[in-house]
Amino acid sequence: MFTGIITGMGRIVAIHRLGSSLDHGKRLTIEAPDGYLDDVGLGDSIALNGACMTVMALDSAKNQFSIEISAESLAKTCGLSELGPINLEKALRAHDRLGGHIVAGHVDGIGVVTHFAEVGESWELRILAPRDLSKYLAYKGSITVNGVSLTVNRVADLLGDGAGSEISINLIPHTVQNTALHHLQEKSQVNLEIDLIARYVERMLQDKKA
Repeated sequence: MFTGIITGMGRIVAIHRLGSSLDHGKRLTIEAPDGYLDDVGLGDSIALNGACMTVMALDSAKNQFSIEISAESLAKTCGLSELGPINLEKALRAHDRLGGHIVAGHVDGIGVVTHFAEVGESWELRILAPRDLSKYLAYKGSITVNGVSLTVNRVADLLGDGAGSEISINLIPHTVQNTALHHLQEKSQVNLEIDLIARYVERMLQDKKA
């Protein structure tokens, strides 16, 4: 489990295919900040842009670790098949503070940035979310964007076949400066995870109707 509070900004520095076909996944090597891996061991979970992955190899001298990601996970996420900056969060420990919200590290869908601009001292981020996630999005509800726990300030349901919902989020300067979200621009794709509680509420309502 995670909280959506980013604990470090890393960078994917190497990508190796695990096979020759599209059915094979990839092995990623990630460079972490100095000292970030001091308390990390093989088999530990680290979220990469919100997707929970398992540490397969460590090179503390280079501040690097490696993970293996399946073809299925690559198809359901974005930003994990190319070199570049990435948000990192270590798994939640039992005695840690829950600073954001309960995050599973399972990406529910891919959103598209429709607007990202400075407004006063903050930034407004608008994202088009897939239609099947629309029912989980609510005013002042929680959502995870590339692993970052954020609050939804506005939801606009779009009309038309296949249309989803556009959400508006306010980013304070600290969040922009200390996560990889500052690399976003219009048309960027982002990993979305909806609130875990909303998922269970929807399931219970389905059972009640049945």
